[in-house]
Amino acid sequence: MNVLPIYFDVRNKPVAVVGGGTVAARKVEMALRAGARVTAFAEVLGEDFRGVKDHPGFRHERRAIEAADVAPCALVYCAVEEQETADRVHALAKAARVPVNVADNPGLCDFSMPSILDRSPVVVAIGTEGASPILGRMLKARLEAAIPASYGRLAALVRDFRGALKDRVPDIGGRRRFWERIMEGPVAELALAGREAEAEAALSAAIAAGDGDAQTGEVYLVGAGPGDPDLLTFRALRLMQKCDVVLYDRLVSDGVLNLVRRDAERIYVGKKRADHALPQEGISELLVTLAQQGKRVLRLKGGDPFIFGRGGEEIERLAAHRVPFQVVPGITAAAGCSAYSGIPLTHRDHAQSCLFVTGHGKDGDIDADWKALIQPHQTVAIYMGLARLDRLTASFIAHGAAPATPAAIIENGTRDNQRVVVGTIASLVGDAQREGLKGPTIIIIGSVVTLRDRLNWFAGADPAAADLNRTA
Repeated sequence: MNVLPIYFDVRNKPVAVVGGGTVAARKVEMALRAGARVTAFAEVLGEDFRGVKDHPGFRHERRAIEAADVAPCALVYCAVEEQETADRVHALAKAARVPVNVADNPGLCDFSMPSILDRSPVVVAIGTEGASPILGRMLKARLEAAIPASYGRLAALVRDFRGALKDRVPDIGGRRRFWERIMEGPVAELALAGREAEAEAALSAAIAAGDGDAQTGEVYLVGAGPGDPDLLTFRALRLMQKCDVVLYDRLVSDGVLNLVRRDAERIYVGKKRADHALPQEGISELLVTLAQQGKRVLRLKGGDPFIFGRGGEEIERLAAHRVPFQVVPGITAAAGCSAYSGIPLTHRDHAQSCLFVTGHGKDGDIDADWKALIQPHQTVAIYMGLARLDRLTASFIAHGAAPATPAAIIENGTRDNQRVVVGTIASLVGDAQREGLKGPTIIIIGSVVTLRDRLNWFAGADPAAADLNRTA
């Protein structure tokens, strides 16, 4: 380590920035966010200063910086192209013994600016000693996923209660153990989920009891998306890494399941058509039982749990038993499969609305409002329709849909083995049989399907095998 990383308190202290371009504007923004009083020295300020011009801590001087301006400053930044100006600003700062940073000129810098991940009051700085700022930004991008914005709320909660815990638990070792338990427990989850009032009440109660180890179970109802692990949300990944047990079904891909905490107990609950390893009632009851045992239970569901995923039924049971839960939405199959197949669900020239429909009714029969389904300039996305494809297409035609209406079936959408069959309502049954489609699938009906030839971008593992475009 050739530099000393420090966090410098510049709240209500003067900071000077020389320059009026984009780089100078970014220095101004960062200093203002840290609470400094910032003066920019430049004849003209560029468009990038638009967002800070009215900030109460900002001032603009249309002249060159002078020694009297530098002397009271905590820091000086220089972001100009002219080497003569850079040398002059550096000389002024050195004479006044004020730390200076000259952009893109390490030899004139007393300090460097790291890539900053701001989850205030949690702040992560990544520096490369000037060797590769781009690498620093790349590492920051990776940390953006690992450290969600909600960690700032958690840190603020802990800050506000540190004094109360110190009064209650004078031993520093005891306080450390208390906070370790809190950070891995339900109080932290409440804060991370944005339920701050509940988190404050729970933390206050834990401090009063001197116990941060209450075993309260919780259920995480998480949408796993259509299959590609890269489509998971940050929150989904965080909860997958901290659960004690996971209940998952066949629609959850191996790539997603591999991201679940390694030592978590895994319970397969099936949900294959007409072959459920555990009936829905049993799944809901098991969620309650496991949570009441004090476990953190991950209910991992393909797609989005609230779109034909029966997630509402599961949390109804949890609510009835007063089991804490949180819901994390996922990318639903229609959105993911349409995007990866190059078939937009809406398009100004083709469809101004889109309906999501299930091909599997409550009692197994197709129950659809055909008048609402068959409308011009509309896309229909059908979930769980492959097994009844012949009845579906026949019903569309019987209720007035043109047999030549474009239609597509996407199998294993977003995954490496994705396959897309394109045809018409009249040809779709034969197309699916010829290609041996087995599911899971999503069916898209509407003129947007004709855009696939131009917009198809995802080929999966084998571009030649993936594109099964069958235009009737």
